[in-house]
Amino acid sequence: MSPVVQALPPTAALVDLRGALSYHGVDARRLGEVLRIRTLSRLGIDVRVGIGPSITVAATASGQVPGPGGVLAITPGEVSGWLGDLPVEALHGIGPRQAAVLRDYGVHCVGLLAVVPSVTVQRLLGGKAGRLAADRARGIDPRPVVPRALPATASVRYRFDEHTLDGAVVRAALLELVVRLGTRLRGRGQAARALTLSLKFAGGGSWDKTRRLSAPSAHEDDLRQLAYQLMDGAGLQRGRL
Repeated sequence: MSPVVQALPPTAALVDLRGALSYHGVDARRLGEVLRIRTLSRLGIDVRVGIGPSITVAATASGQVPGPGGVLAITPGEVSGWLGDLPVEALHGIGPRQAAVLRDYGVHCVGLLAVVPSVTVQRLLGGKAGRLAADRARGIDPRPVVPRALPATASVRYRFDEHTLDGAVVRAALLELVVRLGTRLRGRGQAARALTLSLKFAGGGSWDKTRRLSAPSAHEDDLRQLAYQLMDGAGLQRGRL
């Protein structure tokens, strides 16, 4: 659809559609609908597509799509009115702590944030963060979509339904993760140089360990051997959590 794509691992991407609109002869909403249908049919994954004249508006729109998937397109003329009615925490880039500070001072929606002087917002949230928040509440976001190289890391996760002490069960879950990781790396045309095993325990503790492979690899056998070494180092094979 567009050659200008910026990956935002693990679950998002930015796409510049300006050059693609005239090529495909349709509007941005239609391209978003086509993207959603193709993703569903080819990958079995529904996506939320937010479309707008800036990264902030598009990202905020994607967060307002109801349900697991859909398309929400905001035109340039709709930006101020649409943003203004949203709760302040819905604005892309505003975290929970920043939203709590703004609400404490009575700024509960994006429209109010847009009319508060920028210097005031900077005093509340800090210099750079406040300036960005004030600008984005007004729809100001000059950032371009910048294509990047493939991400330098890849991660896979597994969550047990209940506390598990059986080393064999943990080992089987780790093997599943290794297969998924190898498939992802080969699909990207990448190879791993090191492997990190991160564990979180039911009691709230955690454990992390990293080891380098003897040579870069994306094959399950190499990843499996190193993953099992890491697991044994954590004492999981013997059921010690």
